[in-house]
Amino acid sequence: MSLFDETRSVERPRFFTGQTLEASDLDGIADFHRAMRWLHNRSLHQVGIGNGLAVSGKRGDREVRVQPGYALDSLGREIVLLDEQVEPVPPVAGERDGGPVYYDLTVSYPDDADLKEAESRAGICRTRGTVRLRERPVFCWVRLKRDVSDRLRPLSEKHALDIQSGLKIVLARAEVRNCKLDADLSIAVRRNARPPHVPRIVCGRTGVQWEAWTIPNPDEEEGGNLLIGLRGPVDTTEAELRITPCYWARIVGPRPLTFTVPSTDIEGSDIHVAALEVPAFVQDPTSTGFECFVAVFALQTEIGEDMTDELIDAARKAWGITWLAVED
Repeated sequence: MSLFDETRSVERPRFFTGQTLEASDLDGIADFHRAMRWLHNRSLHQVGIGNGLAVSGKRGDREVRVQPGYALDSLGREIVLLDEQVEPVPPVAGERDGGPVYYDLTVSYPDDADLKEAESRAGICRTRGTVRLRERPVFCWVRLKRDVSDRLRPLSEKHALDIQSGLKIVLARAEVRNCKLDADLSIAVRRNARPPHVPRIVCGRTGVQWEAWTIPNPDEEEGGNLLIGLRGPVDTTEAELRITPCYWARIVGPRPLTFTVPSTDIEGSDIHVAALEVPAFVQDPTSTGFECFVAVFALQTEIGEDMTDELIDAARKAWGITWLAVED
């Protein structure tokens, strides 16, 4: 069926002074706005439960309770429950083999014939008519059977088609034996209108203003601080993250990182240092960035305080950070 098959016309109602209004004129206004709303729902929203309609029932219960909520069917019609609904468990003893009978509890949009009169008024010449219908969803227990592949499916083909097409929305599944629940209700079969939540993943690459990462020198005789690597802030503002995500970071640049330090032993000679890093790690994450730490060690020589500036300068020029943020 086309999305527009049920939309008879798109005409804007107009009135003029002195016009005689009949019931069909006023019903036409309601029909027009309802058709446009349903068309909107079918175009922009999914079939299923939008909010609420929680179902509760424990093993041994003879009734289940449905809480207020809102759902949409495949025609875009709103299924609204404003107060708690109590549904008795189907009065069945069990299957022939002694096992429980399986049912799906469904909800659907009510036709006018399914609704009770909420208000009526007297008209001209002693006529009287209904002016409001109390709208309540229609609940139905759909009996299930096992097919050749041992999967549960509706016993009635019409019910199966209604559920598959989205005219009936499944709320919960029940196992019934001896006119009561044989197990707690299962809600794994519910059809939700809201799309499933998936993590937002963002990545980026940036340079870092590296600084010295030091710890107190364990050698009490020398004192001072011992350089063990580099640290620097990483800005992730461009990702426009809403909450603090999980970050991963890695160094981008040449390995080993080579730089030259003037020798203090032989005047006019240099020491060539090759620095390697261990995997970067993240500390103090926020939605706009984190602090990146990289432990560094040198080949052929130790990194001392006299070569800290050279190491930082070389790292700022050659080493950047690629980062990955997962916002759950």
